[in-house]
Amino acid sequence: MMLIGMFDSPFVRRVAVSMKRLGLLFEHANWSVGKDFDRIRQYNPLGRVPTLVLDDGDALTDSAAILDYLDELVGPDRALLPPAGPARRETLRVMALSIGAAEKGRDQIYERVFRPAEKRHEPWLDRVKTQMHGALTELEKHVAMRGQQPWLIEERVTQADITTGCVLTFLTESVVGLKPQSTPYPALYAFLERCEALPEFKATKTGWSAPAT
Repeated sequence: MMLIGMFDSPFVRRVAVSMKRLGLLFEHANWSVGKDFDRIRQYNPLGRVPTLVLDDGDALTDSAAILDYLDELVGPDRALLPPAGPARRETLRVMALSIGAAEKGRDQIYERVFRPAEKRHEPWLDRVKTQMHGALTELEKHVAMRGQQPWLIEERVTQADITTGCVLTFLTESVVGLKPQSTPYPALYAFLERCEALPEFKATKTGWSAPAT
């Protein structure tokens, strides 16, 4: 299998971390949606990442669809998303908050990178910042409620942990003013340190850079 996309995208990275966690081998095509757009479109007509090219040549797009395929591939006993019940619902809830925070952080980056300063709409930027911090505040409450439990849902690492960890690293490396030492999310950043200490996270760590213009 070949995973297309750079690890500084939390959507690409959560797929890569998941595959390593599950022991699934893959080739990494470290392609940028900017300079490698035409090459990516050979596999994904949208030119988006992540894209996972299977051994039979089929290509899966969208990280949620890819993660669903990976869980199906390894079976319910090893799947990173709990199969049913409250644990599954809570995992999906936490993942939705994390992905929402990532999307609102990405909106801020795109506004800063692609739009001239004189054309930026500050009320809209304030809105997406409020949405991002709303999600992070809810995640902080969830981590704090877990107390001494190291992971977000169960005693083992689930997709909630992987997704949230990848999103937090992306946000702290890319969003202006959102750094561990200057934000009101101590429980979240203690959780992030546990994530980044895992070998799967270490193996997929790259420095963030602004999107190509």
